[in-house]
Amino acid sequence: MNRLAAVVVIGVVAAAGIVLVWPRPRAPIQATVAVREALADERTGFARALSPRPLNFPADHGPHPDFRTEWWYYTGNLQTADGRHVGFQLTFFRVALAPSAEPRASAWATRQLYFAHFAVTDTAHNRFHAFSRTARGALGVAGAEAAPFRVWVEGWSAEAAGASPRLRASEGDIALDLELAATKPVVLQGERGLSRKGPEPGNASIYYSFTRMPARGVVRLGAETLAVTGEAWMDREWSTSGLGADVQGWDWFALQLADGRELMIYLLRRRDGSLDRFSAGTLVGADGATRPLALDDVRVETLAHWTSPHSGVRYPARWRLSVPSAELRLEIQPRLADQELRVNTRYWEGAVSVTGTAGAWSMKGHGYVELVGYGE
Repeated sequence: MNRLAAVVVIGVVAAAGIVLVWPRPRAPIQATVAVREALADERTGFARALSPRPLNFPADHGPHPDFRTEWWYYTGNLQTADGRHVGFQLTFFRVALAPSAEPRASAWATRQLYFAHFAVTDTAHNRFHAFSRTARGALGVAGAEAAPFRVWVEGWSAEAAGASPRLRASEGDIALDLELAATKPVVLQGERGLSRKGPEPGNASIYYSFTRMPARGVVRLGAETLAVTGEAWMDREWSTSGLGADVQGWDWFALQLADGRELMIYLLRRRDGSLDRFSAGTLVGADGATRPLALDDVRVETLAHWTSPHSGVRYPARWRLSVPSAELRLEIQPRLADQELRVNTRYWEGAVSVTGTAGAWSMKGHGYVELVGYGE
């Protein structure tokens, strides 16, 4: 799905003229940019996603600086040996400040800005921790490379010498150190990796996912260091065009089911409350085979709401999601109500549990949900 990269960075560009202070304070940043307005702001001179193209690995794990924005998005559900649950999000974003730049002698000269979000859901103690970092893509402070793969913002990173990335991030007494494995084939979302977000040519992204990645490592929560295992999901997109003028935000579901299948759905919400026809998704079989889903293939009903005591924004808080053609009928419940990130933008993204049925059989699972554009 189109992620928060454009939202945050366009706001920084517009409001501050890309004035970055080094070293920067760790004070909270209040969100002031509306998703709709930020993503509708388009710029010429960048490459655009116009048609499907073959993906080349490992090169396409690395940066695509000719496109305006891109992101590496990791989320997952973990547990200790005694069943204690921990959710995590570690996401990296790149934005090009201009399509080209004249050569400059300064080592600080760059047209790339990177930022990252790091969040941990401590379900047992009903706590949610969220942090962000921002840095210029210069002097090795932040950047992305393809071979060997590495993306980093200051000390937070995702890197891999082979097919198993390692995620590391820490802020104060909250830290994450995980090794992931890619056990299922890469999923090309949309039309062979071209994910259309609107009717205009180029209003699309190149989008692929690793939908089930076994994870193992440690999570530090204050004085506790927990050995954990679990499953992660990785989303990867790059694009130039923003959302259509009438799109207010989106709801994104990434679910891993106990029978080995995964389900990704994004619902683009229009300003009048209806769902945009370019909403879409993918059902991934246990063997990695994929089946594209259009808006008419999926039904999502909101069963409850939650109002943030911090921002006053009202979010959906429980859902019934069905795919009739696959005989899937699922109920999705947040692990915690308060998984609202208030970093350099504001949105809700958190760990969820899944129960329901697949035909005549009961079904369980877990996943992540992202809610963007509410309260704007």
